[in-house]
Amino acid sequence: MMTGLDRQLRGYRLTTAEILYHLPDHPSLLQSFTWQLLDIAPRFPELHRFLDFWSRDIDAVLHSVKVGATEVISGGDVRHHRHELTLH
Repeated sequence: MMTGLDRQLRGYRLTTAEILYHLPDHPSLLQSFTWQLLDIAPRFPELHRFLDFWSRDIDAVLHSVKVGATEVISGGDVRHHRHELTLH
């Protein structure tokens, strides 16, 4: 199982999706749900898995999905230092 840092170093990005949907008993009312997870752009397999679950198991009808993704950390942000300093 990969940790969050492992995923970020392998290209996962913090992905946020704003999901707009209609409830079956109030079809004229538009509701908003925010989903956020580490995912791989541009395929977004985790988001697609969640939206498949939504379509299959939740009675609310999807209206639209806005997606934004950004790198939290990249390989260039992690460095190993050769020196160690200990203070007493």
